Amino acid sequence: MPLATGSETGAARAALRSAAAAALISLINLLGQTKASAASSPPPLNVLFIAIDDLRPELGCYGSACALTPNLDKLASQGVLFTRHYAAVPTCGSSRYAMLTGRSPARSGAVSGNAAFFRGPTALSQRPLDAAQSLPELFRRSGYRTVLIGKISHTPDGKVFAYSGKGDGREELPGAWDELATPYGPWKRGWGIFFAYSGGRHREDGQGHRDLMEFTAARDEDLPDGMMARRAVEKLRKLKKTGRPWFLGLGFFKPHLPFVAPRQDWEALQKLDAPPPPHPDKPDSAYWHRSGEFYGYNFPFPKTNPLAPADRIRARRAYLACVRYTDRQAGKVLRALDELGLAKSTVVVVWGDHGWHLGDSAIWGKHTPFERALRSALIIRAPGASRPGLRCDALVSSLDLYPTLVDLCRPAFAQTRWPLDGKSLKPLLTGEKSRLHNKILGFWGKAVTVRTDRRRLIARRSGDRWTDIELYDMESGPDPVRNLASEEPQLVAELLRALPAPRSQARKN
Repeated sequence: MPLATGSETGAARAALRSAAAAALISLINLLGQTKASAASSPPPLNVLFIAIDDLRPELGCYGSACALTPNLDKLASQGVLFTRHYAAVPTCGSSRYAMLTGRSPARSGAVSGNAAFFRGPTALSQRPLDAAQSLPELFRRSGYRTVLIGKISHTPDGKVFAYSGKGDGREELPGAWDELATPYGPWKRGWGIFFAYSGGRHREDGQGHRDLMEFTAARDEDLPDGMMARRAVEKLRKLKKTGRPWFLGLGFFKPHLPFVAPRQDWEALQKLDAPPPPHPDKPDSAYWHRSGEFYGYNFPFPKTNPLAPADRIRARRAYLACVRYTDRQAGKVLRALDELGLAKSTVVVVWGDHGWHLGDSAIWGKHTPFERALRSALIIRAPGASRPGLRCDALVSSLDLYPTLVDLCRPAFAQTRWPLDGKSLKPLLTGEKSRLHNKILGFWGKAVTVRTDRRRLIARRSGDRWTDIELYDMESGPDPVRNLASEEPQLVAELLRALPAPRSQARKN
């Protein structure tokens, strides 16, 4: 084989140098494109999830003339207000279990009590699984910093203790939170802050404190919700510095019983005429109850059932005073979000875990399959998605929140222990769609209810059949005034087919 000449060798070297240079330029361009692509990709959205206990849609933005809620009203003007949002179960624990797991009570069986998280077949596993068992766990496994303040699951601090304080203190949502940051103040423990009166007293301290209402505190921070708002603002400052996306669960206690708020909130309500319940009398219904939780407190007026008209007004004012207090605390956190420059990168959800009867149908409390107990407040502000000031009248469920936050934030980890039974609300937030569901199911013990655009049907399981069937026209009002079941048998039959089968029949199938 002949040797290469000097000129040939030089040409080869030049060609190699040229090829190497071209390769280097291509690599530099590729790195530049990758860097530019990374720079143009928006950072993950944060989540501020505010849960408010026993909050029925009694806010200014829902049309209430006596609710003093300027901060939540402002948030609604910046985001989307859902006028027909329904909890899955009208009690705290089971409602929150359904929302946090994305699992319908028809599948889980969690249809009444507050121990769904840690007892029976619905219990969450305490050991790590391949799939996330709850909404915040999914975000945590996606690299989010997750922080809990207050009541997001059932317990007021995310730790499993009984009202008496007995328990092992394990996490109610295993693997969900990087930090349990609920402040206790002088109340020292979870259920103490939940049933708190001023000065460290509480309903479960063994001292007999059971007053229905107390409005003596001078400062917001003299009560737990004020302490939690301050803690949330502190955490927001720290979360901003981490450079990581975050999920902050903030669960305010009021307006849950007892009705306790600062003096200023009670005084502000005295200037307004709180309207009486439109239907204050006991209905002819199989689902009425005696308001045992409410009547278990010590009243500042005669304890009659039903209450005297003037006393109904006083109790309704007490509830609204607590709503005003919570609105002011939420306002502090929302203002901090703005001041820290985090509003444009944070999805904000304000969610009521269920509704509440304020003397409507001679009921004070939740625990019914009626409209008042299942309909609750929902406001969502999502950067780049929600249309400011949109009022959405579509039927939506608490089960929809899990898939909505996944759709908006696109967390990297996507494996859930159970299929999600809800639908993303994003098309409603953008205005792309005006409805997602034709009906919404609700559950309370053996009762199942279905809500359509115009009707609410309620029935109770009894073996292989349905009993105590009631049908109400929701266009005439939310209260169970006139049972139409005997007048509309065809509609009743149609809606009964939409209900999950009675359990013994389901087992046969």
